[in-house]
Amino acid sequence: MLARIDRLSAGIEDLTAVTGRLLAPYEEQLAQAGPVPGWARRAAQDAVAETGAGMTRFRTGPHLSSWGGRAPQDHQSGKRAGRSQAKKGSKYPGAILGETAVAAGRTQTREGARHRRLARRRGTARACAATGNTRLKASQLLADPGMRYADLGPDYYDRQRDTRRQIAHHAGKLGSPGFEVTLCRIPEPGPDGTGPAQAA
Repeated sequence: MLARIDRLSAGIEDLTAVTGRLLAPYEEQLAQAGPVPGWARRAAQDAVAETGAGMTRFRTGPHLSSWGGRAPQDHQSGKRAGRSQAKKGSKYPGAILGETAVAAGRTQTREGARHRRLARRRGTARACAATGNTRLKASQLLADPGMRYADLGPDYYDRQRDTRRQIAHHAGKLGSPGFEVTLCRIPEPGPDGTGPAQAA
């Protein structure tokens, strides 16, 4: 039994060395996937092997999500809409996304908070499908060299909810005396800090 374990360990080391040589040209893509919650180097290697490094074959993130079987189907006949289910796609990215989605749900990140919110309302299976959908769309964006994932924090949704409540409260207070409230965002300052930023 010990000899068998040694043979298997030696085989794993050989395959790891071969995988490292084959993925050496894609080190940038592996580094881009590193900060994504729930991902590890092995999951990133599997994803690169399945989707490839270049995303030119997928025009947009939803195209990649549809290929990976994480885009919901539209079951509708006239005005009657049926239950939406994820379409069938490549099963190999689906296995990777399922594992990483569960791992992301245990992290204190924005993606983990979203996964837990969906799991409470819709169930774990639908939460995994939705998280995988988002991850494939992000992968399409991260294909650009130099792009890095930036987490918005586990309190992102709480901050968004508090902001909406404050806006509704103050708009209601001003509207009760008969004022008409119009809201608009303040333009972001330009590079010199004096005027609004100009669109390129």
